Amino acid sequence: MIIQSKRIWIGGQFIPAQLQVEDKKIEAVYEYGKMTVDADYGRDRIVPGFIDIHTHGAYGYDTNDGEPDGLREWMKRIPEEGVTSILPTTVTQVPEVLLKAVSSVADVAEGEYEGAEILGIHFEGPYLDMKYKGAQPPEAIAKATIAEFQGYQEAARGLIRYITLAPEHDGGFELTRYLCRNGVVVSMGHSSASYEQALMGIANGAISMTHVYNGMTPYHHRNPGLVGTAFRVRDIYGEIICDGCHSHVAALNNFFTAKGREYGIMVSDSLRAKHCPPGGSYKLGGHDVEIRDNGLAYLKGTQTIAGSTLNMNRGLQILVEEAMVPFDTALNSCTLNPARCLRVDDRKGRVAAGYDADLVVLSDSYDVVQTYCRGNAML
Repeated sequence: MIIQSKRIWIGGQFIPAQLQVEDKKIEAVYEYGKMTVDADYGRDRIVPGFIDIHTHGAYGYDTNDGEPDGLREWMKRIPEEGVTSILPTTVTQVPEVLLKAVSSVADVAEGEYEGAEILGIHFEGPYLDMKYKGAQPPEAIAKATIAEFQGYQEAARGLIRYITLAPEHDGGFELTRYLCRNGVVVSMGHSSASYEQALMGIANGAISMTHVYNGMTPYHHRNPGLVGTAFRVRDIYGEIICDGCHSHVAALNNFFTAKGREYGIMVSDSLRAKHCPPGGSYKLGGHDVEIRDNGLAYLKGTQTIAGSTLNMNRGLQILVEEAMVPFDTALNSCTLNPARCLRVDDRKGRVAAGYDADLVVLSDSYDVVQTYCRGNAML
C-alpha cells in the first residue's frame, strides 16, 4: 500500500512524501508523486500515531473491570482519536480487583485483538500518599513492598511496564530500585514528597512524574516540591493532562517551556465516561463520580477532580492553539517522548522506514481523517 500527502511529519518538519506500508511496517519513504498511490491525503497532515500511557478507560469500560470484551472494544475504537498504542491504567483497589484486572489485560494482549496496541499496563497505585490521593480510594492504599508487587506482576505475566508510586512511602526506595532493575518505569505521583525526597527518588531510579501539577505537592519558591522538581530536573519525563482544565493553559506553557521538546508527555487520564453521552454517574475505584458540563469527572458531591474525558487529538490542539506550545514539542509529547520513556522508540513514535505503520491523518482543525494501526486503516 502506498499513501501520500504534501505534509508528512519527517525529521521534525512537514515534507511532501509517499509512504510504502507492508506487513505492518513502513517499508520505504519516497519522494512525493513517485509511485501510484492507494490513498492521497492532499494537504492533510500525516503524523505518528498517538501513544497514551495513562488512561483508565473509555466507551463505558474501565481497566479495573477486568472484562476482556470491554478491553477489546476499547482498543478497537480508540483509534478514532488517533491513539495507536496504549497503557491500560489501573486505579488503586483491593488486591483481588487488581489481580483480576492485570490478568485480564494480559489475556487480551497475548491474544487476537484489533486497533491500538497494548504496550503494557500502567499500575497507578496502590502505593500512594493519603493527603494527595485525589480520587484514589483511601481504603485500598497500601504499603509498598516488593513481595506484593511481585504477585501483581506474576498475574500480569510481566506486562506491568509503568507504575505510579509516592517515593516518600517507599521505605529505603527498595521497591523503586527493584522495579528499575526489572524494566518497570517508576513515575512519582499522588505524593507529598518534598523536593529533596523527590531527588532521592530520582537518584534511586524514578524517571517520570504522574500528571504534573495534580496529585502532588505544589510549587512554592521556598518549597519547590514535586512541581519544582519537574521544572528543575529537565531530563526526567513528566506526564501532563492537556485538557486546559486540570491545568490552566498558562501552566501547560510553563511546563513545556521547562521540559523542552524531549521530556513532556501528554496523557488523557481518561475514564470510562469518555466517548459516552454527556452527564451521568460512573464508578472509579468503586466510588461514584459524575461528569459535569466542563467535561471533567469529579467524586460525586465534591470538588475533587477524578479524571478526564480528553481526546488526544484535542489535547494536541489545546497545546498548540491555546497554550501556544510549539508544534514539534506538542507532537513529541504524544508520540516520540512516550515511546522513549517506554523504551519502544526503536519502532514507535516516528514516521520512518522500519518503524511500525502507526499513523494519524489530521486535518487543519485537528479532526482525525484516518488512523492506521500497524498498517491497518481503522476508520
